Amino acid sequence: MKKTPQVLDIVERTFRLAIRVVKLVNSTPRTIAGDVFARQVMRSGSSIGANVEEAQGSRSKREFIHKMTVARGEARETLYWMRLAAESGLMPRTRMRAIIGETDEVVRIFTAIVKRSKGGDDGREG
Repeated sequence: MKKTPQVLDIVERTFRLAIRVVKLVNSTPRTIAGDVFARQVMRSGSSIGANVEEAQGSRSKREFIHKMTVARGEARETLYWMRLAAESGLMPRTRMRAIIGETDEVVRIFTAIVKRSKGGDDGREG
């Protein structure tokens, strides 16, 4: 697949996001809720970039769209867990604000990439 500047940017952004997720997980309180949060957000947050990397090696447009759609799903799940941690008081809202904002932006970028790759905006997300 041809690598556009936006796709190359998302590779780096998702890698940096995964690093932030690792640091967040390492600072999560060691409670039952904290342990569940840490496992879930570590899995989904690190999977985003892994799927983007797999998309870079796609053999077809269809495979590329599929991997980017999976990455978007993982980003949305990560966003859910982060919002839950902030709103429940598990993690301080002030600590979570920036990473939630970055994750939300990544979701939006994936949505644009998938729509553009499919050949336009058909009014549906994904």
